[in-house]
Amino acid sequence: MNIALIGYGKMGKEIEQIALSRGHKIALIVDAHNASSYSVEELKKADVAIEFSTPDSALGNIYKCFDAGVPVVVGTTGWLNKLEEVKKTCTDKNQTLFYTSNYSIGVNLFFKLNQQLAKLMNRHKEYNVSMEEIHHVHKLDAPSGTAISLANQVLENIDEKKKWVNAVTADKSELGIISKRLDEVPGTHTVTYSSDIDEISISHIAYSRKGFALGAVVAAEWVHNKKGVFGMEQLMALSAEALT
Repeated sequence: MNIALIGYGKMGKEIEQIALSRGHKIALIVDAHNASSYSVEELKKADVAIEFSTPDSALGNIYKCFDAGVPVVVGTTGWLNKLEEVKKTCTDKNQTLFYTSNYSIGVNLFFKLNQQLAKLMNRHKEYNVSMEEIHHVHKLDAPSGTAISLANQVLENIDEKKKWVNAVTADKSELGIISKRLDEVPGTHTVTYSSDIDEISISHIAYSRKGFALGAVVAAEWVHNKKGVFGMEQLMALSAEALT
């Protein structure tokens, strides 16, 4: 495939290496130098676009891909308040959008674990659930998109919790998420259930960007000839062999 890389930071460069190693070509690179000037015509040279830019530029990039008729795999977070609008536009224009808050296969297995644990813990009111997410100082949004996805799963399954807040909270109806930004640390997400007598925690720690980058490239390979709105649920339904 010919791939357009929209966003060429550390993640974009990791995606480039994996894409090339899997026999793909890079048709276009969009970085700080041409982010405001690249054209629809340039995008049309690609079979698919992979978008890892910034929250402020993601929407414009997505709509430009729609205008070019190029399927877009989006990894940027921090714009979820517009997600339903983007999905509707994608459907109305018969275009292709693949979006997830996290492309790591491990994180998506963690999502499944989080969901099941929340269902189990809903019956045990003596436990209070809270979350923590830790990322490097360059991450612009807080809480992370992954943390929001985890929180929404908890809200769907723990009757007592009605909303999440990005703070420590004593309100039993609120799910507290603590966000930390610390130098060059691995991305970490932890969900903790605490009672007066013990504590249960599940965590995911990402040691490198490779897992996220591989997931994005695999998503691009899978979605480039499809129409509609897709996410990791569909991709995770594939065989394990297809995900490597």
